[in-house]
Amino acid sequence: MHPGVSTKELARKTLLPIPVAAAIKKELIKTGVLMQDRGVRCTREGTAWIEQQRGYQGLNKTLHQELMAIDKDWTSVLKDVLSDLEHIFLLRPQADVQIDQSKCTPETSLRRAVLCLKQHALIGKRILCVGDDDLVSVSIGLLLERLFPGGEHTGTIITVIDIDGRFLDFISGIAERNKLPIQCCQHDLRKPLPDHLNEQFDCFFTDPPYTLQGMSLFISRGINALKKTKGQPIFLSFAHKSPEYMMAMQREFVRMGLAVSASFPRFNAYEGAEMIANRSQMFILRTTDQTTPEYTEVFTDALYTGEVKQTQRTYRCKQCQQSVYVGMQGTIPTIEQLKNQGCSSCGNDTFDMVEKKTIPRACEER
Repeated sequence: MHPGVSTKELARKTLLPIPVAAAIKKELIKTGVLMQDRGVRCTREGTAWIEQQRGYQGLNKTLHQELMAIDKDWTSVLKDVLSDLEHIFLLRPQADVQIDQSKCTPETSLRRAVLCLKQHALIGKRILCVGDDDLVSVSIGLLLERLFPGGEHTGTIITVIDIDGRFLDFISGIAERNKLPIQCCQHDLRKPLPDHLNEQFDCFFTDPPYTLQGMSLFISRGINALKKTKGQPIFLSFAHKSPEYMMAMQREFVRMGLAVSASFPRFNAYEGAEMIANRSQMFILRTTDQTTPEYTEVFTDALYTGEVKQTQRTYRCKQCQQSVYVGMQGTIPTIEQLKNQGCSSCGNDTFDMVEKKTIPRACEER
């Protein structure tokens, strides 16, 4: 994209120390993919490899550079794409609040796609949407159309996993009409992923139920789907929470071996989501050599917000086996609070859910 770049600029762009960047550059020159010529640039062989193997052939480089610019207003550059999305979003299925669906705005959906591009996680990648009532898959597909106007791009594949067949049918119809590289799979994330989806993807998006266990479950399923490579990005949208809740979230990240590389407050906007003030934050998490999913088997705990409010669960400390009751009617209302304060006997912060009881509505009202 920028032939003739200096070693110092290479180091700055890749966030590497200058000696490390220089050493890598020398190795790539030895292999014949780079050459030193008024700065460093790709050889013909290097350019061919990037275009053919990494999916950059036919790219509109001017548009790409405009979108990658830090201070550029991308909405003016992608005005036509946003207009198409606004029409599509008017036709999408109604949100099912029982499974914590909410309607993000078309601009938010496209903003996520642009963020994926800026993080070098879009072109030539296999992208997974763990739940997609926000139509991020469609936004990525339409962005690809603009980036590759010749229509020959085949390097990016987008897969959507969702329990809601209405949204899958809607997305599939758009993909078929617009020839977008989107595949859909109906699946209940309480169950482990189908084998053919494991270790296949370069990144994933998720806007999970706004419960701690919902977040951890959706991230766990996404981790199973990622290729076993360090530094893979996870795009997590989640409601703004109290400092105590945020600490519980970060404990879950650490437990799963994930690093927070960036966070963007008020990144996502929603229609009619007054409970979260119509806004949520975006986290970019990165995998490490210690990354492992918290949930690997069938999930039996309360998952959605409504379930958490209507159940009393019995958890058992993994270390000392003491039982603790968790529910809105008890002294410990949520699992995140239990994990924060730890087991009263041994201080351990990991628990297994061993029993779940539904609280009758009449009891709740009293």
